[in-house]
Amino acid sequence: MKIDKGTIVTPAGFQAAGMHTGMKRKRNDLGMIYCDVPASAAALYTQNVIKAAPLTVTKDSIAKEGKLQAVIVNSGNANACTGKQGEKDAYTMRRITAEQFSLPEYAVAVSSTGIIGLDMPMNKIIPNIEHLHPEAGEENASAFNEAILTTDTVTKSICHQITVGDKTVTMAGSAKGSGMIEPNMGTMLAFVTTDAAIEPDMLQMALEDVTDKTFNCITVDGDTSTNDMVLVMASGKAGNESLTPEHNDWDKFAGLLKQTCEDLAKMIARDGEGATKLIEVDVTGARNDAQAVKVAKTVVGSSLVKTAVYGADPNWGRLIAAIGRSGADINAQTIDASIGSIQLLQNSQPMPFSEAEVSDYLMNDDITIKVDLNVESGAGKAWGCDLTYDYVRINASYRT
Repeated sequence: MKIDKGTIVTPAGFQAAGMHTGMKRKRNDLGMIYCDVPASAAALYTQNVIKAAPLTVTKDSIAKEGKLQAVIVNSGNANACTGKQGEKDAYTMRRITAEQFSLPEYAVAVSSTGIIGLDMPMNKIIPNIEHLHPEAGEENASAFNEAILTTDTVTKSICHQITVGDKTVTMAGSAKGSGMIEPNMGTMLAFVTTDAAIEPDMLQMALEDVTDKTFNCITVDGDTSTNDMVLVMASGKAGNESLTPEHNDWDKFAGLLKQTCEDLAKMIARDGEGATKLIEVDVTGARNDAQAVKVAKTVVGSSLVKTAVYGADPNWGRLIAAIGRSGADINAQTIDASIGSIQLLQNSQPMPFSEAEVSDYLMNDDITIKVDLNVESGAGKAWGCDLTYDYVRINASYRT
């Protein structure tokens, strides 16, 4: 069940804060999630070989006991490609946060997002950590949501509940991401909180499976950043029997995590820099699920497909060309394709259709492209956005 007014602090045990320190011109740029008990933690990170210093610190923290109580996040500066000083600064952020909230250092994760290659403005961060006062209120959650944004035009959050046994389990998420979005993963941060009782290794296993089907299935521009992180914290305060794959409600919990991450992933794709439309590519009939996702990601990531969607141009040649270069095992003679409910190809042969009707459909905010490869039973989806003039404008002046 979706909780319409739920936030990152709705799950029991969690609080949040956000504030403006001057790292960015106007919006909040320093935030925190705090749990009043040690929470089971799981995380996944960018697959870019060049990784920002905060990822090293967070990995180090989680490796100690698999538990966290706080996450300190800044936007405006990525603390990436900053050498030994950058790593020192990330560890300093962890230490000062731990001291301020009387926590062991390994109970604190660190996350940063923003411009790559600039030294951290520690004179703005460190004095302000003591001014972060996490609370379990909607205002505080909103302040945190804003503090993690870069070129995003909107905040991104979601909250759901399920029943596990006779207990109500709540899960919420907050994310940022708008540009440099290409799995695995994109320039995105996602923070998920839940009051479910689950051990860290079980949570990590669930997150890895879910991320492959959600955050790793979105693309905006084909670039992978240095700072990407998905972090889940579970307080255990719902009081359910600890979740494992043998638990009767394991699939229900895994579905809750998948829904939360998919919702956030779609919000990121919809808010792609300069985007006006969300594109979903739904592929069936592939050799296996992985091959289906491969085709879907190739189609939704194609600059030509993206520009055709922006211009409401029913040019299915761009679609079939993207399918053909995906690298998946396909039969070039058996492909069915449609835009919305309008079939364009059957067994790779053009079908009669009204170009005006397809063009009208492509004017919508949400576009679905369906592809049936008719090979076997593999299925998968990917999400992206159209490519507009504004994408160039935003990125041409990102630093200036």
